[in-house]
Amino acid sequence: MEFDFDDADEAFRGEAREWLAGHLVGEFAAWGAVGGPGSEHLGVGVRRAWERELGGGGWIGLGWDRRHGGYGNRAGSLTQQVVWAEEYARAGAPGRVGHIGENLLAPTLLAYGDEAQRRRFLPAVARGEELWCQGYSEPEAGSDLAGLRTVAVRDGARYRISGQKVWTSLAAEADWCFVLARTDPTERRHRGLSFLLVPMDQPGRIEVRPIRQMSGTAEFNEVFFDGAVARAAHVVGGAGQGWRVAMGLLALERGVSTLVQQIGFAAELGEVVGEAVRGGAIRDPVLRDQLVAQWAALRVMRWNALRTLAAAGGDAGAPSVAKLLWGGWHRRLGELAMAVRGAAAAVGPAAWSAAAPYELDAGQRLFLFTRADTLYGGSDEIQRNIIAERVLGLPRVERR
Repeated sequence: MEFDFDDADEAFRGEAREWLAGHLVGEFAAWGAVGGPGSEHLGVGVRRAWERELGGGGWIGLGWDRRHGGYGNRAGSLTQQVVWAEEYARAGAPGRVGHIGENLLAPTLLAYGDEAQRRRFLPAVARGEELWCQGYSEPEAGSDLAGLRTVAVRDGARYRISGQKVWTSLAAEADWCFVLARTDPTERRHRGLSFLLVPMDQPGRIEVRPIRQMSGTAEFNEVFFDGAVARAAHVVGGAGQGWRVAMGLLALERGVSTLVQQIGFAAELGEVVGEAVRGGAIRDPVLRDQLVAQWAALRVMRWNALRTLAAAGGDAGAPSVAKLLWGGWHRRLGELAMAVRGAAAAVGPAAWSAAAPYELDAGQRLFLFTRADTLYGGSDEIQRNIIAERVLGLPRVERR
């Protein structure tokens, strides 16, 4: 696949760079320096204001399918989407809290939703006004999503939802959640599921409990539904079609967005290499080889993502291959972030105090957060099963 930037792309780059320079100021700029994986829930007030700033500039949803019209945002080619991501990362802009609505919900509604759903929800996402979270995983149905137990019972023009979701990113900040639930109790596994759009502001019916991680942050949450209400008109793709919609969404999650993700990975790798140079660890031949291998693997991931985008008719195993590649790569990077510092990696950035008993620096947070990269979003074991069954044609594993 040819992936060069032409004159129009470079003009777009100049526009993006100029806009970011003029708007990424004050608190927005300050919060751009705060972060690392798993920190998007911090400073949510400023981050929400930044989403509205992006929406006002038309920068949300550059790659949305426009066959159904526009929603207040500008259109961008694939190369322009990459340009925007590169400039966003270069400028050190804040981690996004609207990415679930922009990159997961919106393409799903464009592919499977009806016109009323698109007109209701997409403009608000494009303006940066409504935030979303994803209600998929459950305590006994994480990677094996088809085993979920959350139920939604039809009650006239609405559904009542009962059950529990877990590892729900940004649930405490989100205005809406797209929830995969069982609407036909007579069916099993992936049959009889529906994809519902659920408002999160339902006191007494929805409870969000943050999950404190070993990194000290609480990006993830448990969400409990006790008769929570969703309108029947907000079932995407029709009742009983939830599995088809959910799988379509996962393909989107690991499609074009992987190119954008890799820009962040490259920046993190640059920090680790810089630490190795400053501290002298680069002189260790083993660590030096590991850093070079990490750089080469990142290039492989980029070309694999481009190959996948160019593949006619898509690639059934591509999402799982991508997840295997980046999950292991990012976890190894976290390990390298500690290895290049040696014993100093065990020391916190500040002296202990009762007010701040668990202070970590960016490298330590990266290490702890990436321990989960091969688990969440579908464990490596599940991804290998998918590749074996759908790509290699091996016998399917019987699941109850």
